[in-house]
Formats: sequence, structure tokens, C-alpha cells
Amino acid sequence: MDAKTPDWVKDAIFYQIFPDRFAASPRVPKPGPLEPWDAPPTHYGFKGGDLAGIAERLDYLTDLGIDAIYLNPIFQSASNHRYHTHDYEQVDPLLGGNEALEELLPACHANGIRVILDGVFNHASRGFFPFHHILETGSASPYLDWFRIRGFPLRAYDEHKPPNYAAWCNLHALPEFNTDNPHVREFLWGIAARWIERGIDGWRLDVPACIDDDEFWREFRRRVKAANPEAYIVGEIWTDARRWLQGDQFDAAMNYLFTKACMGFFIGDRLDRTQTYGLSYSPVYTLDARAFAAAIDHLLSMYPLEITLAQMNLLGSHDTARYLTLARGDETALRLSTLFQMTFAGAPSIYYGDEIGLQGTRDPGSRNSFPWDETRWNQGLLGFFRRATRLRRRFEALRRGSYRALYAEADVYAFARRHGRETVIVALNAAWERRTVRLPVEDLLPEGTGLVEVWAGDAADSAGRDAARIRTGRVDLVIEPRSGSVLVAAL
Repeated sequence: MDAKTPDWVKDAIFYQIFPDRFAASPRVPKPGPLEPWDAPPTHYGFKGGDLAGIAERLDYLTDLGIDAIYLNPIFQSASNHRYHTHDYEQVDPLLGGNEALEELLPACHANGIRVILDGVFNHASRGFFPFHHILETGSASPYLDWFRIRGFPLRAYDEHKPPNYAAWCNLHALPEFNTDNPHVREFLWGIAARWIERGIDGWRLDVPACIDDDEFWREFRRRVKAANPEAYIVGEIWTDARRWLQGDQFDAAMNYLFTKACMGFFIGDRLDRTQTYGLSYSPVYTLDARAFAAAIDHLLSMYPLEITLAQMNLLGSHDTARYLTLARGDETALRLSTLFQMTFAGAPSIYYGDEIGLQGTRDPGSRNSFPWDETRWNQGLLGFFRRATRLRRRFEALRRGSYRALYAEADVYAFARRHGRETVIVALNAAWERRTVRLPVEDLLPEGTGLVEVWAGDAADSAGRDAARIRTGRVDLVIEPRSGSVLVAAL
């Protein structure tokens, strides 16, 4: 396998934004009534967030340590999530239209932030012009073969009967493209390339496995990479993604197997499994340190390092309950998982609002509005996230280094990242008691090497102290309950 991924992704920290819910700008007029910003989210209501609002909050994102944004769909649609695309050439007017994206992209790039868009290429909507054309003209429509039609008249709005056309999950509102049609293929590949040419930095692909056609995705990659060789292509694959990660289709996948392992170890028995049923990573089992280490070793063995370093490692998304809710409010689980996320191999992705303690059940609960009243923020948690992103930026080994498990017993897991002369050792204690561990490092660092603590759990004032020295190939370490330690070799 000769895989080559965009170099910038190895250093990236992503922030996923659901555009209708992050920030609203008065510069984008809305045509009529909206749901109150602070009211609980609903399936169909609009809050009025827009792209200009994101542009006005870039200082917040850069202060958090973000240098890449993943935007849920932004193209014209009649749904608040915009997975029902009406027009792939037009940014939704409620988000500010194409002009708002033309403002956002250079503003992000000037702040060192890349932007990837959500690409919904498996299905469109009933309002998409070619499908609407069939609704109006029936079998006489020249667009008939753009979809898989099974009869007339189309049952596009009769929810009491199944649709008589191919539709994603059999949902009337989401007619699936006939991607065997060469005109459809050219249309979708053209859309993908044109937005790259207009300045976006990549695509997150929605349900790409539903287009069960490797050659479609190979040509998709060729078109996108021809427009920008450093464009990022990441697929929504919840399970084993090796089929698509051979170097000729996607660069990476949304790493829900990472998410699953974190839930099993750092949340464990406290996990609210009612919020995971039916999702593709279910069932989620409680893991001790050895089982967690086995899950991580398997994950690392699935792909070459070049791809592993480009994986999008997330703890939650618009399709899951928020992590704090899954943990039944246990903030230590989120903190431990985030520390692991920021020190693991691959690009971390923060779901907007997790850093200030937002909670929410599955759709629509996890798609809640960002509260810009800072008195409502969990400031301690926000500070933790800022420290964690700075830690990742400080050490190249955490972004580009090799990975080696060192210890996995009871509730403690430790590993090392190494790049050049830089070695970082991370130890995580998922127990509710203090643990003393002895880590084997005899062939990792020279005898007598001193180790400096750069994290020290939540105690920022202790970071930078001498923590240990290697004796007889071992290092002894005391780790506080539900906390972590990050050691750097003082060579």
C-alpha cells in the first residue's frame, strides 16, 4: 500500500460545527420567526446560526487551539441539518449564501484554520431540481435515470406508504442518486472539485459506504486531488474502514472505533447505553486496561502509520449523544478521554460545545445551541481543553510520533510517543483511587534519564517539575485518581 495523506492533517485539531446552532450574526437577516436560541432543539426548528457568526467567533476558536473546522452541510436545504440538499452550488441563504462562505474561508485561512465541508453525495432531497423535475413531469423527465424510480405517480409525500423510488433508509425525503448513471457521476465529481477550487480544504463524506462502488470513489479522489493535492478526504465509516483506506480512495475515516474504546474504558459501567443502541458502534462493552490496550493495539494495526496519523479521532458528533451525557455527567470521563485523544495518534476532533460542558441526548438533543453567555460555561473544563490542545501543539511526538504501549493493568494504561529525539510518556489512571505503577522503558530511554512532568493531572502549577528518573530500565510513577500524567524525557 502506498498511502499519502495531507501533511497538515497530522498537526490539525478539528472543531465540528453544526452551523444552525453555533453562532448567529445580525449581518445575516432571517426571513421570519426562529426557535428561541436557548430553547431545547427540535427535529425541524431553526435557530438561525450562520457562517458570518462563525467568522465573528474565530478568536474563540484560535484561543481554544483549533486549526481546522468540519462544518455539517451548508448547501441550500429545507432541513436544519441540511442533509436534504436542494442545490449543491448554493450555500443556504439562512447561512448567508455563497457570500458568507467567501468571507469565512479567507478569514479562517488568515488565522491558520482550514475548513472541510460535509459532502452528501449518496442522496439529495425532494427539492433537488432533477428530482423535482420528475415530480412535475413524470416519466417524460430527462432526469428520470438520475434516480431509481419504481413506479408512478411518485409517493414522495405519502408517509403511509413506502417510497416507490430508492431512498436512503427508506426515507421519502432522501431520494438516492443512481450513481451508475454517467451524468450523475460527472455531476457529483464536478461539485466535489469545484468547491475545492473555490477554496475549501476537503470533504467529510456522508454515508459513503452506501455508494458501493470503489471506482466512483477512486475517481472522486482523482478529481479532488487534482484541484488540491493537500485536500483532505475523510469518510463517515463507523467500523473497519480498510476497504476505503488503501491510498486510492479516502485519506482517513471518522474514527468511531476510537470513540467506542474510550467509552468502554474511561466511562465504563457508568455509560448510558440507552444512548448508544442502534448506532453502528453498538454494543459498547466495559473495558479494563488490558482489554482497552487490546482494542487500541488492534486499531493501530489496521492501517499504516501514514493513515493512522490522519484519522479523525472524535468523542462525539451530531449523530451521537454528547459525551458528558453518555457518561451521566461524569466530567472526569470526558477529561481522561480528551487527554488520551490529544496524545493519541491521529487528528483530534472536538464537537462544538463539549469544551464548555454542553450535554444532550441523541438527535435532536446533541444539536443544541452554543450559549455565548460565558457565565453558563464550565470554565474549569474549558481551561482543561485549552491546556490539552497546547500540550499537543508543544510536542511533535504527540502529533507525528510512533506509538508504543508500555503498561496495561487494572485501571491504568500507559504508552509512549516518539519522534526524533523527543519521547513523551503518557499514563492514564481510570480508577477512583491513586495508583503506583512501574513502567518498563529499558529499550526506550537510557539508564538515568530524567523525566519532567508536563501535565500533572489538573494541577497546572506542578507541570514542569522533575517527576522521575529511569532506574534499572524502569520508571516508578504515582498517578492521582481519575487523572493522567505526561512525562517528557530530559535528554
